[in-house]
Amino acid sequence: MSGGIDSTAVCLMLQEQGYEVVGVTMRVFDVPSQLDADGCPRFVCEARDVATRLGIEHHVADEREPFHSSIVRYFTGEYMAGRTPNPCVMCNQLFKFRVLTEWADRLGCAYIATGHYVQTVCEHGHWYIVTGDDALKDQSYFLWRLSQEVLARCIFPLGGWKKSDVRQYLADRNFVLKAREGESMEVCFIEGDYRDFLRQHCPQIDAQIGPGKYVDSAGRVLGTHQGYPYYTIGQRKGLGIALGKPAYVLKINPDKNTVMLGDVGQLLTRHMLVEQVQLADTGRFFAEQQLTVRIRYRSRAVPCEVVREVEGGKFLIRFAEEVSAITPGQSAVFYVGNRLVGGAFIASQRGINMYL
Repeated sequence: MSGGIDSTAVCLMLQEQGYEVVGVTMRVFDVPSQLDADGCPRFVCEARDVATRLGIEHHVADEREPFHSSIVRYFTGEYMAGRTPNPCVMCNQLFKFRVLTEWADRLGCAYIATGHYVQTVCEHGHWYIVTGDDALKDQSYFLWRLSQEVLARCIFPLGGWKKSDVRQYLADRNFVLKAREGESMEVCFIEGDYRDFLRQHCPQIDAQIGPGKYVDSAGRVLGTHQGYPYYTIGQRKGLGIALGKPAYVLKINPDKNTVMLGDVGQLLTRHMLVEQVQLADTGRFFAEQQLTVRIRYRSRAVPCEVVREVEGGKFLIRFAEEVSAITPGQSAVFYVGNRLVGGAFIASQRGINMYL
């Protein structure tokens, strides 16, 4: 329970369906602006108030220390390695659903429910995540690392709902103010620019890395940048350099502290390498003729095929059309129709031409 629109609606829906509901709120990172006068995160207070109004048992899981040592360290470590992290993907696997599973076992609860806009289906003994009916809210992209054991216990009541209908549902049940609340789409533990967060949690970053060189695809020096962790593939704004035409980040080389710039056309490619593949059903993955992939949360699914496994446990993926800004560290999530069949992390693309 986050105390927000979606988790409140889920509690109400489950109660109406006859379930006994127990609420768990995770406290993972304290953002100063979100604390009340007593030092309590406002979302915890809101979740507690909702639980009281609904008459359900409520618990707070304090996961701040393990979250910092794992997710925050992962987040900063990926930027330090020249990659762009996917913190929500890692949090869902390592924290949100782990904590819910542990609390469910502790409290004798059979199922786990969240406000994610997704659905599930079980076929031939394999559980699949299915995209939510509200295309603008579908969150399947962030859940590809969930295990079969976890999915078997999950209930996602909002998967078949539109966000506007969820708001109306709450208003009809006298949660009018809750129904009108806004929502945040940002990383929950980042307030402001992620670069300031990096400096706060890696105080040595500027002294250790320092300024580097902008180069073009031919290796010519174009200017000086602030340090490679402050950039990501496809970035155009905030580069601090004037070349007389729009420039985009093409590649990041942490070993040399160089950032390659070029035009938007140079971001296009028909292939990518992925690693740490996780599949719902290994036997079907390579044979699917209707396979599509999303390479970022808001991107559309693009038809693709798995060419083959290459050295290092990586897989070569071929797109049916050109795609832009392949970003190491981000997730590549695979679908057949609206069914999520697997996912992977986008690997370094260095040396990909030897496999083409």
